[in-house]
Amino acid sequence: MFFHFIDTMKVKVLSRNPDDFVRETKLDIQRVPRNYDPTLHPFELSREYTRALNATKLERVFAKPFVASLDGHRDGVNCMAKHTKSLSTLLSGSCDGQVKVWNLTKHECVRTLQAHESFVRGMVVRYCGTSFFTVGEDKTIKQWKMEAPGYGEEEEPLKTILGKTVFTGVDHHWKDGVFATCGQQVDIWDEQRSSPIRSFTWGVDSFSSVRFNPVQTELLGSCASDRSIVLYDMREAAPLKKVIMTMRTNTLSWNPMEAYYFTCANEDYNLYTYDMRFLDRPIVVHTDHVSAVLDVDYSPTGQEFVSASFDKTIRIFRKDGSNSREVYHTKRMQHVICVKWSSDSKYILSGSDEMNIRLWKASASEKLGVLVPRERQAVNYNQKLKEKFQHFPQIRRIARHRHLPKLIYRQTKELNIMKEARRRKERNVRKHSKPGSVPPVSEKDKPVVAVVQ
Repeated sequence: MFFHFIDTMKVKVLSRNPDDFVRETKLDIQRVPRNYDPTLHPFELSREYTRALNATKLERVFAKPFVASLDGHRDGVNCMAKHTKSLSTLLSGSCDGQVKVWNLTKHECVRTLQAHESFVRGMVVRYCGTSFFTVGEDKTIKQWKMEAPGYGEEEEPLKTILGKTVFTGVDHHWKDGVFATCGQQVDIWDEQRSSPIRSFTWGVDSFSSVRFNPVQTELLGSCASDRSIVLYDMREAAPLKKVIMTMRTNTLSWNPMEAYYFTCANEDYNLYTYDMRFLDRPIVVHTDHVSAVLDVDYSPTGQEFVSASFDKTIRIFRKDGSNSREVYHTKRMQHVICVKWSSDSKYILSGSDEMNIRLWKASASEKLGVLVPRERQAVNYNQKLKEKFQHFPQIRRIARHRHLPKLIYRQTKELNIMKEARRRKERNVRKHSKPGSVPPVSEKDKPVVAVVQ
């Protein structure tokens, strides 16, 4: 009997799939096989650091935020309003009572109307986008059609309401046919009626602005002349809460993604972000401006907001950052009165004293237009590298550096000296007083005087 033994033998063969390395067309990029084993790339970290440094430098090289200037007003731009349905439509009102409708893609004015006899104090587009409301110093509220009148038709408002006092601001409900105005009191109006359905007062002379909450749509907030911020619920007969600050607040803006948070622009050069449930102290104090902050508006993402100031600059802040990440200015731009963040989160619009509306990029170094996939991939890769190495001293220095006008640079240094002097004085008083008699006061507690419920 014979036994036949067959040895099992392994044979290693090079197997290459052409799809892994052959180009599909002559214009395609040559594919290169890569091995991501970290032991084979001992200098990977140093190479990535160099790339991050170069990406940070190039970001500053390509930082050209200014896009266009819209000129046509004959007086200072006092207020602006975004269209709720159209990204390319902007409305602006000036100090001579004129309202203009702009096409942002063509950078031109498509309609002009004489809405009021004096200052246009506020304007807002209805939630459906078919009409808009304006209020002025001539004590009138006017509703206008969004579409321009036909050939031969006169430019007339759909409705005119004559009030008893001057109106200083207006805002529309996000879902219903209800709008709010402010002046000597805060009034809630139904579009079908010529008298307010509810009025709120809390021992205040006048109110400067009123804003509806975009998330909890029944809530609204207002800024008053007695340095207070008052919160209301339309379903209640009386106001909810009031926080009194050391200096007057000019306007406020609600976070569109987080219902409880709002940011207010103050006369003491700072902005304050509050949680409406805990008004005894702000969550974040946003510094850097060197003059009164006149307007603030949130990005649609709720992650950032833009502020306009009397110091002729615009600053962009992260919602939880105390210092600005960007500052925009030009030689010709004067006191910035109003500012808006576009609904696609790409652009910022500012209106100032010298009759111009300026269009800025929200990200200063971002390329305008369509990005091919390779460009998009490179942008994302560089962004991740900058985030990874953002705390390295050289990269942080380059990323934070901004050229400022000489006047603002000097005022910033002067303010820092004054702040340090106040801190030193507090430390000396505490050091030479009885222990515990002069407790330290946090910077967040200083602006709030009292909370009234």
